[in-house]
Amino acid sequence: MDIKSAEFIISNTDYLKCPDSRLPEYAFIGRSNVGKSSLINMLCNRKDLAMTSSKPGKTLLINHFLINNNWHLVDLPGYGYATAGKKMREQLKNIIDSYILCREQLTCLFVLLDSRHEAQKIDLEFMEWLGENGVPFCVVFTKLDKQSHVKSVESIRAYKDKLSEQWEELPPVFLTSSEKRIGRDELLGYIDDINKTLK
Repeated sequence: MDIKSAEFIISNTDYLKCPDSRLPEYAFIGRSNVGKSSLINMLCNRKDLAMTSSKPGKTLLINHFLINNNWHLVDLPGYGYATAGKKMREQLKNIIDSYILCREQLTCLFVLLDSRHEAQKIDLEFMEWLGENGVPFCVVFTKLDKQSHVKSVESIRAYKDKLSEQWEELPPVFLTSSEKRIGRDELLGYIDDINKTLK
């Protein structure tokens, strides 16, 4: 898929205020500092479409971007902010949960995981919750360039083994690096294939 246009549309905290269109939506989510904004910018060929920050927790809103005038890329707030207060965590959980469970246009959710880390309980529980609620999702491993190829292979295999303890069949898995632009064609191709089935 060739990204010819990518424009910011709206930010809000309520799925009911999301764009009033029937276009398919592909949402991206992950724990803080997983590289979500960098991945979105890489996919869209834009340096600053999504705001990046060295400080975790930059995305606190549902951000909609219109891609090629025929689908929305949605940048969701992250989950599991250790530094956020209880009230803030509850607010973010409500924003995330209501969008994921109630937004009819959500076509697929991409769950980002840092390829350098072993399986984290919060990620496993989140994916289990998605499965229980029948939410279609993919796993996207990020930051492949931050360690050796051998280490990446080992850590991703270990993560898949851990997922296999919960899942009879694993969701689609993508390997990415925003720096090296790894996985871009595969991710966009996956979205493109789904869009073709919706026409």
